[in-house]
Amino acid sequence: MGRAYLNHIAVAVPAQECHAASSAIVRESAAAADRAVLARVWPQLGIARRYTVLPRFWGSDDRAFYRPDHCPGTAERMAMFRAHAWPLAAQALDALFTASGVPSRRSITHLIVTTCTGFYAPGLDYDIVTQADLPPSTQRLVLGFMGCYAAIPALRHASAIVHSDPTARVLIVNVELCSLHFRPQAPLDQLLTFLLFADGAAASVVSAEPRGLRLDGFHHALVPASADAMQWQIHDHGFFMHLDAAIPQLVAAAVRTEQRAVCGPWAVPTVRHWAIHPGGRAILDAVAASYALPDGALADSRAVLRDYGNMSSATIMFVLQRMLAVAAPGPGVAMAFGPGLTLESMRFTISGEVP
Repeated sequence: MGRAYLNHIAVAVPAQECHAASSAIVRESAAAADRAVLARVWPQLGIARRYTVLPRFWGSDDRAFYRPDHCPGTAERMAMFRAHAWPLAAQALDALFTASGVPSRRSITHLIVTTCTGFYAPGLDYDIVTQADLPPSTQRLVLGFMGCYAAIPALRHASAIVHSDPTARVLIVNVELCSLHFRPQAPLDQLLTFLLFADGAAASVVSAEPRGLRLDGFHHALVPASADAMQWQIHDHGFFMHLDAAIPQLVAAAVRTEQRAVCGPWAVPTVRHWAIHPGGRAILDAVAASYALPDGALADSRAVLRDYGNMSSATIMFVLQRMLAVAAPGPGVAMAFGPGLTLESMRFTISGEVP
């Protein structure tokens, strides 16, 4: 059986940078008792920039999406998702298909879309096929509401498609508009999430063409007794996220327990590339400590967190894009975490050829 390769990755973020402004709004809208906690946590996040599709995040007039006297309902938020998801996806797709060596759009046979921040039907997958000039015969799959780990199942599905049909060329598009789910006057645990999350998109191609990043194996695990630790629920005023303070400890225990399955035949010191989903600085620190990784091993993950924040399912693709752009040869491990508490991992090898 042949191999599947992640040949190319392109990424995109909106034009509006929002980290300092939106974080100040979070702190100002919080209850007085929570403001000191938020002010203390904000400088420790390891984030310098985040981006939003919203032209005006906050204000007292009708041009602002969030206002002191108005918390948008879920219908308003989904309308904004429909208006902005495709244009952001189009940025990533344009960057992908204009890159050197990328086959034409008409060569795509399958499309996999991941998102957990908005839904409509016919959906984003339909818009991508019709607006991006993909063949109308493109087979479509949407992995929805899985959260931050969804890109790895998408890569696993793409790999399985290529194994069953070596002529297949699978396009993966990850689009997340996390900024659409801010809620003023929320409980402290939800306000903390609004300091982390941001908007972003990635587009990538998986095929049997032996260039880029070889997909060597996948592993899935559920962390016992952790279903309540991370939740993502649809409410009347957007999607509500709960992140338990114990998540870094749960992640640390899980990656230690699953080390043999995650790394497969490779010993930890032989793994050159560590693509860890930067769900937050504490998550990265927990993984690094669990595997006794040297300083700098998670440099790409930390750089993505610093420059973009957590963009849910798109984030791990930003990390892999940095690694693929440099194309330093060697084995690698990718990991992402999400509701469940779920651990998804992928082993890969970079050949050294710059795509």
